[in-house]
Amino acid sequence: MVQNNHPNFSIREQCELLDLNRSTYYYDLQPESEYNQLLMNLMDEQYTKTPFYGSLRLTAWLRRQGHRVNRKRVQRLMGLMGISAIYPTKNTSQPREGHKIYPYLLQDIELCRPNQVWSTDITYIRLSEGFLYLVAILDWFSRYVLAWALSNTLDVHFCLEALKDALTKGHPDIFNTDQGSQFTSDNFTGVLLENGVQISMDGRGRALDNIFVERLWRSVKYENVYLNNYESAKDAYRGLGEYFAFYNNERPHQSLGYRTPIEVHNMEGGEKESRKKYETKTQKLCLNFG
Repeated sequence: MVQNNHPNFSIREQCELLDLNRSTYYYDLQPESEYNQLLMNLMDEQYTKTPFYGSLRLTAWLRRQGHRVNRKRVQRLMGLMGISAIYPTKNTSQPREGHKIYPYLLQDIELCRPNQVWSTDITYIRLSEGFLYLVAILDWFSRYVLAWALSNTLDVHFCLEALKDALTKGHPDIFNTDQGSQFTSDNFTGVLLENGVQISMDGRGRALDNIFVERLWRSVKYENVYLNNYESAKDAYRGLGEYFAFYNNERPHQSLGYRTPIEVHNMEGGEKESRKKYETKTQKLCLNFG
């Protein structure tokens, strides 16, 4: 019922008319070659292990695996995957023209409660044939995944969908993102400003600015994506939904005193027990980013 090239209505407008979420509709883009897809999947696994690898190291690593590739090809595939090396460096990048870049606000913050800081990022999700992009919004203190969405393009719409979903569950003091075009767009930042949320943005290439989401991606991939090798977008949507429900409600975290994210996220609002009971545990959970 949805037409890719409808003369009057965009894909999103057609989905809205049919009362469908945009992220539940997928269409086939011009696929990469089977060999490029293999390279991207290999790069994804290695980058998840070593996110400080840039194009030079990934090129060298692929060559050691027997693949005759040049750096230019690796750089193009990294761009398609939306990845770049993470390492400490001076922030010498320039803001995208027309988009405001906000300062990083978490340098000296003491993190001590849910809904103090939320963060988001996008990662590559491989399929048996093709790939998707996954965005998630995470509460830093509790590691609770507030919302997530899938897309086969790196546009802002699926990020906005996840943001609006998360805001139905609460409002953070600070929302931290990288400087990607999705998150610096007026559409995305406008929603945050309308809701009175302070915006924080990572420095380019900073290793620790968004570390909690990086850890989430490792868990998602090692505990779910790599084990399931999803055949289709529908399989990935179903499987990731099951995983995030498990991650939030059943998976104990060592950093949370082996409690689940939902237990810690509801600690202040839902439980009536004395604050003193949690004082020691809360102090252990507080993180100083000085």
